[in-house]
Amino acid sequence: MPSPNPAAMDFLLTRRSRPSKTLTGPAPDRETLETLLTAAARSPDHGKLEPWRFVVLQGAALERMAAAVEVAGQRLGKDEDAVAKAAAAFRDSPLCVAVIEVQKPSEKIPAIEQTYSAGAVCLALLNAALASGWGANWLSGWASHDRQFLTDALSLSDTESLAGFIHIGTETSTPPDRPRPDLSKITTWVEA
Repeated sequence: MPSPNPAAMDFLLTRRSRPSKTLTGPAPDRETLETLLTAAARSPDHGKLEPWRFVVLQGAALERMAAAVEVAGQRLGKDEDAVAKAAAAFRDSPLCVAVIEVQKPSEKIPAIEQTYSAGAVCLALLNAALASGWGANWLSGWASHDRQFLTDALSLSDTESLAGFIHIGTETSTPPDRPRPDLSKITTWVEA
């Protein structure tokens, strides 16, 4: 018989990301964040390649990221409102963890599985933060798909990309739940 963990299941059935614009300080301290990162690093990883790494952004680094977004937005001809919104995500964030996908050469593990593992790390970090009582949100946005921004702002190599920015802090308000998928429309049961 399985050994259930009702508290964990209740969390998973009720978890809800917190909009990054509703997060404020304090953010987790280094020791607390290391525990959250440790939980995230326990994500599925076929071949034990660890095709991801973390960049913790705080303090002046967040202002630098906001400025880099503004430069990228001007270079790309983005709408002023879109640039301001993307920059504010960093400027107003108490702490942000950039989850970097690091593609590793492997004859056995396809690149797509490494991408999935990096995405799993993002969700695991998000859930670890939420389960620990922090507010958290997983964002990407237009700047995260711009190679020059990634190189300039995060010094990523050609084999690296951004899986997501996980903003973590103290929530100022609890958002209402959003509509969830209708399982009858997205599930196929196959018995033969």
